[in-house]
Amino acid sequence: MPRQDTSRRRRAVGAACATFLVPLALSTVSQSPAEAASSKGCDGGGFTVLGKGAGFEGTVPAPTGRFRVQGRYAQFDVDPADFAVYEQSFTGAANPLDQTGGRFTPIYASKVPDHRGLTLSSSISISIDDEAIQLSRTGTGLSMSLQAKDCASGGIFQMEPERGDGTRTRIVHRLADTAFYYDNPLFRARLGQFLGSGCASVETGPPGQFCVRVTPRVNIGNDISPLFAVRDSAQVATRILQAECGPDFTNALRLAETRDHCGGMSIWDVASGGRMGMVTGEDATEVANPPTVCVQNCQAQNQVRGRLANLGSPFPAPLASRLTPRKSTDGLLAPLTP
Repeated sequence: MPRQDTSRRRRAVGAACATFLVPLALSTVSQSPAEAASSKGCDGGGFTVLGKGAGFEGTVPAPTGRFRVQGRYAQFDVDPADFAVYEQSFTGAANPLDQTGGRFTPIYASKVPDHRGLTLSSSISISIDDEAIQLSRTGTGLSMSLQAKDCASGGIFQMEPERGDGTRTRIVHRLADTAFYYDNPLFRARLGQFLGSGCASVETGPPGQFCVRVTPRVNIGNDISPLFAVRDSAQVATRILQAECGPDFTNALRLAETRDHCGGMSIWDVASGGRMGMVTGEDATEVANPPTVCVQNCQAQNQVRGRLANLGSPFPAPLASRLTPRKSTDGLLAPLTP
């Protein structure tokens, strides 16, 4: 059975409750230190699940069907059989960092892991502390953990598979009907520049923790909420290319961030002990270094305190920047990443 590393399992969901910046014009970018990540996005937050609420830490029998994880700002359903997540949404509850305009806002229709014959069979472990929740379940040669924060903005969710054979787990993300992946044109306009408080020059940097070169950015947007900005966030995970979604203008650049990327789904092979998460608001549009390679005793690395540039997100996202078509089947059958 996979190890149960308590310190790793309890690490923070990266940089939750970050301050959201108003989207910037194509020709501008904030380079001055911003206010440190704010807890305002989590005020009054907290989850309930399977009849349990804040302060609960223990196990409950697994139900036979999907169950709801309900927060003030965020909610999602979980299938106990494989810990797939469905109908992940913002509730639209009022908050200074709200991204929804007060509307119920679906984000993902599903996030489904393929355990290739392994099953979860234990009771469900639950830990609820203030706005944070952790759910975990194990089976022979397999464990799954879900961590979330009930906040209106920030890094609010991650899924962590762990296999006894050490191989990767394929996870398929499908967006809600109202959401779409797009190539953020505010990043495209600054491609190759060095930005951040540690930069001496936009041409040369030098690169470092607080001076990062701009690369293309795939964000998730909608046509409902001007402040809505989301991004898939991976650690020790590889996105599977979907050639059927390749012939648009962004993929002609043959850049890894946008190459063969569909408009309504993405496919990821996640290392055992790695994670597949989501970041929202400012965290989704920050010009940041990629996450560290870590599968054990990992710690959140987003202690930047506003020293990185934030390019924002356009609304509405230009039609020419939206990735098409929405889905394909070719990547689903690709060989598992070593």
